[in-house]
Amino acid sequence: MNKVRTMEEMPLSGFHYKMFTYASGSTFIDGYIIGIIAVALSVMKTQLDMSLTMMGLIGTATLVGMFVGGTIGGYLTDMIGRKSMFLIDMLIMAIVSILQFFINDPMQLVILRFILGIAVGADYPIAGALMAEFSPRKHRGALLGGLNAFWYIGYAISYLVGYFLLSVGDTSWRWMLASSAVPVILMLLGRLNMPESPRWLANKGREKEANAIVQNIFGDHVIMSDEQETKVKTSFLDMFRNGYGKWVFFVTAFWALQVIPTFGIGTYIPEIFAQFGFADGKKEYLGSAIINIVYLVGLIPALYLIEKSGRRPTLIWPFFISSISLFILGATSGLNKPFVFILVLFIIYGTFNTAMGAHPWIYPNELFPTHIRGTTMGFITGVTRITSSIGTFLFPSILANYGLSVTLYICGALFFLGFLISLFMAPETKNMSLAETSSLNKGATQRKESFVMRKTVK
Repeated sequence: MNKVRTMEEMPLSGFHYKMFTYASGSTFIDGYIIGIIAVALSVMKTQLDMSLTMMGLIGTATLVGMFVGGTIGGYLTDMIGRKSMFLIDMLIMAIVSILQFFINDPMQLVILRFILGIAVGADYPIAGALMAEFSPRKHRGALLGGLNAFWYIGYAISYLVGYFLLSVGDTSWRWMLASSAVPVILMLLGRLNMPESPRWLANKGREKEANAIVQNIFGDHVIMSDEQETKVKTSFLDMFRNGYGKWVFFVTAFWALQVIPTFGIGTYIPEIFAQFGFADGKKEYLGSAIINIVYLVGLIPALYLIEKSGRRPTLIWPFFISSISLFILGATSGLNKPFVFILVLFIIYGTFNTAMGAHPWIYPNELFPTHIRGTTMGFITGVTRITSSIGTFLFPSILANYGLSVTLYICGALFFLGFLISLFMAPETKNMSLAETSSLNKGATQRKESFVMRKTVK
């Protein structure tokens, strides 16, 4: 007779990898959409009359849209379900991606990029919630953190696509922008057969459907969870109640401090390399793609250490090392250092930045319960995208008015502030169930008593 087990106790299987593929589509497409605009803008500005302000608007429109999409989409995800929102988002992205090909002036592109951002922002909370709610306990951190890798893969591939499309000529930027429709349509077709989250169904009082999905996937000897999923009505303000407000601040703060420099540097990295003296018309785009691929090296040991050493150290020290790397780059700007020296420093910054970039997917999906998991992830995603959009909008002006050295110092200072906040606030959630991680705000004694009681019942 098979021992009754929970979803969180199951070993990794093909089903988990399939769900990972569905979820990683969100980050891949986000990275691709944000990356391709950097190359497209470099071509567009030679053909269309655009001021620095207009270039900033185009570069940040997607990020501003993500604030709206994350805030509304996360709430809708908790209200109407993960799967429905997953499909709606992809359909909107496909249509808007194609429409970008036909724009006649920059403001039209700003509007379309804003709409695209709404759909991308809504996709984030769905992906994180689904992956967290289906993941085994011992591998949840690696699976959630691994989603971040596909942002860099999508970003790097966008630069490669842009690099090869440059040969098309004057209309190359149109093909670059419309090219995002290809991965979007493929993901839309793939998600048609995905299941709904059993935890969400149970939270809505649909236990029979939830159990049927669990048993269909894992077998009759598997149950959803040891802890009963209580039917709770989703309320937007619940993320600030019952002690969850401090986690909203913590996740929002460290995530914003990580992405503001990342998006600013990432969007304008061809210009940064040009100011370091490494530009020949195309090399900076190919170099940017290669660097982003190399950045992924940092995620491989990070995903192992997240489960082995825990969440805290793998967030705290990458913040510190990334900040030091940027301080050194700022100090050496204008000193005509060799290309290899600059490249190595950027790789150090990027690999450790990628490593800590896994945590924005882990912490918000672990620290909040099912009925507000999507709402909170969406809200925090939206806030961080607003802050990063402001940073991305101001980045070219700061770079032009104050120079590369000051710009890199500012980025390094933001990372150092993230180091301090993480040092004092980051909790440890390694090897905990979702019920335990979402109860961290209730105090250690209550968590221990609850855990012992469940083990005794088993």
